[in-house]
Amino acid sequence: MTVETSLAQRVVAGLKDKIFSGDLPPGHKLPSEAELIDEFGVSRTVVREAVTRLRAEGLLETFQGRGSFVLAVPAPSSFTVESSALRTHRDVLDMIDFRLGVESETAALAAARINPAGQKTITAALDAFVAAAPADAVEADYLFHRAVAAVSGNRFCLELLDSLGPMMIMLPRTRLSDEYSMTDAGHVARVQREHDDIAAAVLAGDPDTARAAMRVHLGNTRRRLDAGR
Repeated sequence: MTVETSLAQRVVAGLKDKIFSGDLPPGHKLPSEAELIDEFGVSRTVVREAVTRLRAEGLLETFQGRGSFVLAVPAPSSFTVESSALRTHRDVLDMIDFRLGVESETAALAAARINPAGQKTITAALDAFVAAAPADAVEADYLFHRAVAAVSGNRFCLELLDSLGPMMIMLPRTRLSDEYSMTDAGHVARVQREHDDIAAAVLAGDPDTARAAMRVHLGNTRRRLDAGR
């Protein structure tokens, strides 16, 4: 990294602080090159590189002869996945693949960050899943996965599951044969064991085992779906 590049990064960071704090609000004209040179103690070349970077990031707009102006910072928005957009069998398999990556790491985070409150959350969700009648199994299953996400302490993991909702459980089940119905005792026992394993690893504070247990659970779901294509 050159000295000029490093200096430009410092100017970029300083101007971003002013933009995000509101000292340079949207529509406000950026100080002149001479003022920025004086403020940051850098060359004209460095100032111009910094302004170019801020334009590339969508924070500034430059008008010939008028100078550079601050643009509105996009408001933060939650990450969402629309369950209604999942229409085909391929869509559902892709959703499971996506959940495999995200929820496996979510389980590992939950295990790494487990505390007494989290232990109560996981235990209550598992107990509710085990006690659920077939008609309530989808909701209870979803709430167990949501509990793991909540305990992970990562808001993006939780927002993802909130955006999918119980349909992330319902959609795969509608594509399974009767042998994988929640009225089939053997299947119910297998699924409960998978959830037991996830909960046990999270409660034990074992991230590696929690990650593996979630991968096994969702991997089994995917295999059952793949077999029904």
